[in-house]
Amino acid sequence: MPNGNYLDLQLRDLHLLQAMLGEGSLTRAAARLGVTQPTLSKALARLRAQLDDPLLVRDGQMMRPTPKAAELLAPLNNLLSGARGLLDPEHAPFDPRLSSRLFRLLVSDVGMLLFLPAVTAHLAASGPRLKLEALPLDSRHFEARLSTGEADLALGAYAKAPRDLRRQLLYTDGYTSVARRNHPRRDHLARPGEFRAAQHILVTASETGHAAHQIAQQSIEAAIAPERVLLKLPSFIAAALVAAGSDGIATIPSNLAEALKERLRLVAFRPPLSMPPIMVAQYWHERYHRDAGHRWLRQACVALFSHKTVRRHEPLVRAGGSSTLPAIAARHNLPTS
Repeated sequence: MPNGNYLDLQLRDLHLLQAMLGEGSLTRAAARLGVTQPTLSKALARLRAQLDDPLLVRDGQMMRPTPKAAELLAPLNNLLSGARGLLDPEHAPFDPRLSSRLFRLLVSDVGMLLFLPAVTAHLAASGPRLKLEALPLDSRHFEARLSTGEADLALGAYAKAPRDLRRQLLYTDGYTSVARRNHPRRDHLARPGEFRAAQHILVTASETGHAAHQIAQQSIEAAIAPERVLLKLPSFIAAALVAAGSDGIATIPSNLAEALKERLRLVAFRPPLSMPPIMVAQYWHERYHRDAGHRWLRQACVALFSHKTVRRHEPLVRAGGSSTLPAIAARHNLPTS
């Protein structure tokens, strides 16, 4: 800068310059800002000296920006917007159409199939420069990844999520059993005796994403004899693939069954067991709760997925309890909004 250091620039003067450039008139800018015209004239004189440019020149009744002032307008708007965000981060603007932000989601293998297509499409429609990255989930360590900003959100059913994380219920899922369409016993598999006598592909709970499945796994194991277990594996998607190519039955989340049954030519039916609901939520750290872009992403996830609640699973009705969505959410410490 020819006539000073950039630290000599005052935000107030830049705010006044923004108004003058926008109005093309000192009189109108003064009226808009509620200041006197001499105040604007003094600020303009200081900026002309500091930036070594007239910035605004008279053209009849208007004040026209110089080429340098015209080039300054976009970075000036960004600077002042960022400054407002520093003073009031909760109301700092986030415009997805202009942002080049990279959002990172922690998801399991099921989450990659159920969440990523919709979120990817939403980001592409909202802003051409928005980016998305999916990170593999290990539920033992995802709090640290959220607290450091390595990930923005974790999406899924994590019964052992740390209590100090923020969380919001997106939907409740149930369990559906699937078998290949040409299964020799397909019309009878939903009967309790046939279900117990069939071969089963058992998905095992793991700390790397399926810890919430542990109760369901125990229910299935209690209902069938060990010799009826055809295969144990840690992936719901892989279980559905094996079911499509064998006589085994896989019991998987209902939304996943709905997404895969046509692609894999599966028949889906309600398992004749009492199965727990799957509480699918989004989790984030307090540090990013008021970040405008983060809020936008969370609101998008609610809009995209809150309609996916499955009502077909066995309701968990206990003495003095309720099977309604708010009651289930309360038992799991998951706010619905």
